[in-house]
Amino acid sequence: MKKLAIITTHPIQYNAPLFRLLSERKRIAVKVFYTWGQSAGTVFDARFGIKRSWDIPLLEGYDYEFVKNRSKHPDSNRFWGIINPGLLKQLKNEQYDAVLIYRWSVWSHFYLMQVLGQQIKLFFRGDSTLLNKNKSIVGFFTNMLLQFIYRKVQAAFAVGVHNKCYLLKCGLQEKQIIDAPHAVDNNRFTANEYAMEQKALEERRLMRIEDDAVVFHYAGKFYGLKQLDVLINAFQQLQGAHYRLLLTGNGEDEMKLRALASADKRIIFQSFKNQSEMPWVYRMGDVFVLPSKSETWGLGVNEAMACGRPAIVSNQCGCAPDLIIEGKTGYVFKTGNESDLLRCLHQFSSRASVKEMQPFIKEHIARFSLENVAEAIERKVMRDEI
Repeated sequence: MKKLAIITTHPIQYNAPLFRLLSERKRIAVKVFYTWGQSAGTVFDARFGIKRSWDIPLLEGYDYEFVKNRSKHPDSNRFWGIINPGLLKQLKNEQYDAVLIYRWSVWSHFYLMQVLGQQIKLFFRGDSTLLNKNKSIVGFFTNMLLQFIYRKVQAAFAVGVHNKCYLLKCGLQEKQIIDAPHAVDNNRFTANEYAMEQKALEERRLMRIEDDAVVFHYAGKFYGLKQLDVLINAFQQLQGAHYRLLLTGNGEDEMKLRALASADKRIIFQSFKNQSEMPWVYRMGDVFVLPSKSETWGLGVNEAMACGRPAIVSNQCGCAPDLIIEGKTGYVFKTGNESDLLRCLHQFSSRASVKEMQPFIKEHIARFSLENVAEAIERKVMRDEI
């Protein structure tokens, strides 16, 4: 059986189900190396403004190891925040056929990408895009740097249209790029669907949201990049007592956003909800909205669609061309443009207009599955040739 080592910084709710699935399928032998090392327990999330630990299992069902991190200032968001001196030797000693690296922007991952690729195949997965990229001379030198960084990558698993364009710009050839669209654990969001819908309805009623109200919903962190002020301003221009805007989460901009929304009683805030609650939390809304100024993908859109909800996303969200089919799964608006966002909000005049879209949404999101990602990875690892 071929052996694959996966290199990533820390356990997250989006990747753990894929690692578990790869292990369960037993087509390849998988071991995950977490390079941050110190991130197994509760962490302080500056964007949420709270300490949090996910309440779903992230370390069950697959082989993993927390690698010793020698950085004096451990941090997955700093280049020198992850330094694992013994990892390369361990990979060679354990005789892996291939190494799949997530992210290059920390030292250990960058280093491995420069030294692997001969005896051990080098694969890569990330979700970077060319959206918001500098096209000036700085951008030119950045492109040169990226081509150097990726020069030894033998295959990359593209999460979508924008990510594939990025990988091509980084010097990879079309034949080296394998389509493996971004996915979440759809089964977790579709399980007990009737019970989840009823729970959502009960929670809406506790907030005194009428059963026939159209609820636009955002769930995530409250900070500038998400442009929640644009969403609030656009919603306030929407005429109709049957509309609601539900903002789920916390973050550094919370007080400012509450003040901005204070004059409109149709706007409701609720605090951060953990992962086990999200299958009913998404169903509290009728339409999911992701107004971000920049978003490499936006996996919350996958989760909302797995719950049968259409989405409105900005054109700077990486998922837009893949997940949004205009008028069928949702709408795309120009980032920062309140009038264009208002146009999209107007498309949903009633809950009936939402329900009409649900069969197509469920059919479409089924194509974005962890099973398809696992199949793509397995096929590449099991091939003898590059």
